[in-house]
Amino acid sequence: MKKEIITVNEYIAEFPKDIQNKLRLVRNSVLKHAPHAIENISYAMPAYKLNKKPLVYFGGFSKHIGFYATPTGYEKFKSQLSKYKQGKGSVQFPLKEALPMDLITDIVIFRVNENNQK
Repeated sequence: MKKEIITVNEYIAEFPKDIQNKLRLVRNSVLKHAPHAIENISYAMPAYKLNKKPLVYFGGFSKHIGFYATPTGYEKFKSQLSKYKQGKGSVQFPLKEALPMDLITDIVIFRVNENNQK
């Protein structure tokens, strides 16, 4: 039986080094731009809350990094995200490509501002 992952460090450590590096980039952006966010594991992936409301989630997969910033985060950046596979409130960044860190950071900042206004 696999042990339950309870920290983001444990979560990231479960992946191959190249995926770990990408997950750390996303995590570092969230922590830098949302320093007061609460970090935990939810839905079996890193999750962040700000002002007791969901901020963003991210996860590692075999072919992509999933990024979840609620439907409002995706609606605001719809044109910039259009080249990526998406679902309602989610986007998949292929592992074969560099992560769009400027875009990820912009989405995090948008969500921080949104959570601070509600």
